[in-house]
Amino acid sequence: MPSQFNKSNAESLRYQNGILKLTALGGIKLDGLDRMRVTLKVELKQSSIPPIRHNLDLYNDNQLEKFIRKVSERMEIATSVIAASLAELTEQLEIYRLEEIKNKQPEIPQAPVLGADQRKEAIDFLKAPGLMKRTGDLLGASGIIGEELNRLLIYAIFTSRKCAQPLHVVCFGSSGTGKTHLQSAVGDVMPE
Repeated sequence: MPSQFNKSNAESLRYQNGILKLTALGGIKLDGLDRMRVTLKVELKQSSIPPIRHNLDLYNDNQLEKFIRKVSERMEIATSVIAASLAELTEQLEIYRLEEIKNKQPEIPQAPVLGADQRKEAIDFLKAPGLMKRTGDLLGASGIIGEELNRLLIYAIFTSRKCAQPLHVVCFGSSGTGKTHLQSAVGDVMPE
């Protein structure tokens, strides 16, 4: 029987060849490409020998060598067979993990494109007198109550993201005074 890798269940990734069946219980983490921690279940096909379950890092050579010897002793099969099976499983898990990472990449939102009417309206808004007061009023109308100066200051700092050297803001205050809420509320009115 040729070897096969079954990834239909992300919590139970299975590899089997003619001799062994290996299952990564609980799947694998997609972050930290420098390690491959798994809870592995090793079964000898067509055998009454109970499976071996062990938690290890497939990239850790010392752990892997000890595990191969342990499986070899318990299941009475050659270490070379186990090592080759684990190497193939590791290769399949690497491919699977890279595919999953690629599929989970968030889409970067496209910058909104203004139509001619919207562009004219925006330019008129920016050219009219009292820009900061009107902006502050609109922030208040969006649901940001109070903190007139702070909400306007944070808005101006947040809009500097388009500049070559954007500004940064640090809010100081006692616990529970709404620092995070204010920043989040202002952030909610910014385009993605």
